[in-house]
Amino acid sequence: MSFSEQAFVKKLNDMNNSQQSIQTLSLWLIHHRKSAKTIVQVWQTQLIQNKIKKKLVFLYLANDVIQNSRKKGQEFIKAFGGVLITAFTHVAKHADEKTLASVNRMLGIWKDRKIYEANYISNIKQAVVNIRNKTQNNVTASSSAAGQRKDKSSHHKRKREKSAAAATAVDSGAGGDSEKTLGDITMKVEQSPNKKSRLEELIGQNEEDDYLSMIPGEVPKPQDLVKALNLLENSASSDANIRQKIAQLPEELQDVAQLDNITDRKYATDLSNMVNEAIEMLDKYNTRLQDELNDRRRVARMLADFTIHEKNNINDLENTMLGVNEQLKKYDQVSKELSSHIENLPDFSRLQTVNDGLAPLPSAGDLFN
Repeated sequence: MSFSEQAFVKKLNDMNNSQQSIQTLSLWLIHHRKSAKTIVQVWQTQLIQNKIKKKLVFLYLANDVIQNSRKKGQEFIKAFGGVLITAFTHVAKHADEKTLASVNRMLGIWKDRKIYEANYISNIKQAVVNIRNKTQNNVTASSSAAGQRKDKSSHHKRKREKSAAAATAVDSGAGGDSEKTLGDITMKVEQSPNKKSRLEELIGQNEEDDYLSMIPGEVPKPQDLVKALNLLENSASSDANIRQKIAQLPEELQDVAQLDNITDRKYATDLSNMVNEAIEMLDKYNTRLQDELNDRRRVARMLADFTIHEKNNINDLENTMLGVNEQLKKYDQVSKELSSHIENLPDFSRLQTVNDGLAPLPSAGDLFN
């Protein structure tokens, strides 16, 4: 099936930020890599036209195509190379801090894996910094102007409020109390800090992006992958003995409120020693758990790389099968045509049988005698 711009635009509109969605479209584009220039032109146009929240997904798609197409050819490396500075600058201009961190992380991975020349990646980074500085300066200038207007408006408003409060105080005979109350309210409003809740801070944290953590690296050998999986069978989290020891620790070590009930000095001393032993045990176990976490991340990365590699192999195999099936159809047609042609040919074996039943032809001598 040939490449279609309309089909590509539809696929871009349907794409989401999941790894499966990005990789599925990436494989489709790599299959049509002969149309790389057209693909990149459509990609850039749709990037600019799409909503801000989806622009980073377009960079993820470009990243996946660029990295996974390298072994098949340089079409996408060259095609994207001409538009990446513009694309990254455009995304950075509209990006929040979390998106900007993902952009910088992507560029860092490209530099480490030498996807492009270091100078070219540095140029992209510098373009991102420049547009961010320019955007922040514009925001600061706008905020300053808006702040000045707000200050003037607030000043006039406070004067009107104080005048109204004073007038109310005179009418009610309790001017001092009313003015003090209004002053207290105004002071509380002005001094109340604009703080975010802890939940908002957690939501806004710049966590490691799941997709970027799955960017393909070196493809592991099957035996190395099996070995890594086997090592996880004896992991710290499955150590029943240490987990039982932790569960058997006295309640006093798990609930500070229980310490008030301790009156025996010897028991308190023994408990103190037990606390030190528990700290040492938990510290070692925590180290083992951290090592296991790193191992599981490494194995997850290996599995992801291996899966991507196998998907590419499956895609290549499917394309090969399509080609072989086309050849099979042609040969099958030739076979049918050849069979039909053979049936229409004369059967010379039957001519031989007929000749056996006829009298021999006269020789040349017989003809002239």
